Amino acid sequence: MHRLDPVSASINGHTAPDHLPTREPTTLGALRAAGHVHRPVKHEVRDNLIARMRAGEQRFPGIVGFDETVLPRVERALLAGHDLVLLGERGQGKTRLIRTISTLLDEWTPVVEGCPVNDHPYAPVCSRCRGLAAEAGEDLPVAWWHRDGRYGEKLATPDTAVGDLIGDIDPIKLAEGRSLGDPETVHYGLVPRSNRGVFSLNELPDLAARIQVALLNVLEERDIQIRGYALRLPLDVLLVASANPEDYTNRGRIITPLKDRFGAEVRTHYPLDLEEETALVHQEADLAPGVVVPDHLVEIVSRFTRLVRDSSSVDDRSGVSARFAIAGIETVAASARRRGALTGEDHPVARVCDLPPIVETLQGKVEFEVGEEGRESEVLAHLLRRATAESFRRTLGGADLAALTDLFADGGTVESGELVSGSELLRGVGPLPGLADLIARLSPDEDTGETPGFAAAAVEFALEGLYLNRRLSKDTVRDRTVYRT
Repeated sequence: MHRLDPVSASINGHTAPDHLPTREPTTLGALRAAGHVHRPVKHEVRDNLIARMRAGEQRFPGIVGFDETVLPRVERALLAGHDLVLLGERGQGKTRLIRTISTLLDEWTPVVEGCPVNDHPYAPVCSRCRGLAAEAGEDLPVAWWHRDGRYGEKLATPDTAVGDLIGDIDPIKLAEGRSLGDPETVHYGLVPRSNRGVFSLNELPDLAARIQVALLNVLEERDIQIRGYALRLPLDVLLVASANPEDYTNRGRIITPLKDRFGAEVRTHYPLDLEEETALVHQEADLAPGVVVPDHLVEIVSRFTRLVRDSSSVDDRSGVSARFAIAGIETVAASARRRGALTGEDHPVARVCDLPPIVETLQGKVEFEVGEEGRESEVLAHLLRRATAESFRRTLGGADLAALTDLFADGGTVESGELVSGSELLRGVGPLPGLADLIARLSPDEDTGETPGFAAAAVEFALEGLYLNRRLSKDTVRDRTVYRT
């Protein structure tokens, strides 16, 4: 037995990872001798899910906020062997969740080498592999398919054709001299090519009704029909679809027979509390390199997202995606990185002055009610101030800030802004009694909290909180902000 060569490792256009299995059977006879047992995909997913449950392992890596609600329902559907539909507004992690289901597949599975629909060597279903099996017998060549390649996905769009999903006649094969009735002239679509894997159809309601009809046999009889061919191709596939609840239930854009064929319907949701929202931002945000974003700023952006989501000015049917908060915190980090480049800070730390730019950045991600036309920026800016004030009360509400307010007793001012470095801000404040306590309340990481950049971020957050609680005033001109009495 030899390590698979690159040709046999490439199945269905997917190249297997470098860590190919060694000394695995490469013929049907060797596979039988090794004692390999063939399991349908849904049985494979079920068995591996149960094994992870018993071992106490994570079943759906990277999924935040669904442990008590969505995931138990998904697990029940998978244990029952059901195809399922995930219903939820945009940005609730439906696609991310579907993709993690493929991690429940075996790491490697045998296929007939070169098969376009990934036939199992024990039970080939396509005409090519049946003929090859009859000819080669126990010497039928076997390749190994990694689970990374066993996931197929299609975004349903109005221009999607039956040929894209199911298959069509290949005119090139006809031109080569094959007869029109020869099954070898069929070019298989995405669903058959995901045979023995997981196939996801995103935004299913956007698929034209006549195209949805083509999926009826896939879900019920588990076979396909192509242009009147007398072709029965029993498929072994787990089909998972996603849809927006309004499209799915109110507009009736999924045909009734298709809805009836899905075994389970699972509703997703946005993070239920602030901690889950914040954890999701920490996990998903791709921050500018070399920038520190303090936790209190992540909390502000998370609160801001939740306030926007609950606002009466926002169309609640469209939802406010989790990508809203992720893009927001990435913009905050980018603003700090820009300041560092312009002021010469080697290790910039994001501050409150980096928050206002996210209003314009994120405005296009929100659908407002008709009556709010022209007030979009005003609404978002107000909600951002609310989020900042709420975070200030939670983190610094009980702090002694008398030393900070004393700076302004004799008409003093402190200047901050997008282009004011942390060191410059601290020089304007001067020695500040109680600064260590202020930093300790905001930074659980002593190494980070001791840096001048974080100290400046803590001071500016306290100043902004005092302003929002009407204990200071603030004047903003372009990229400069002056706090005063």
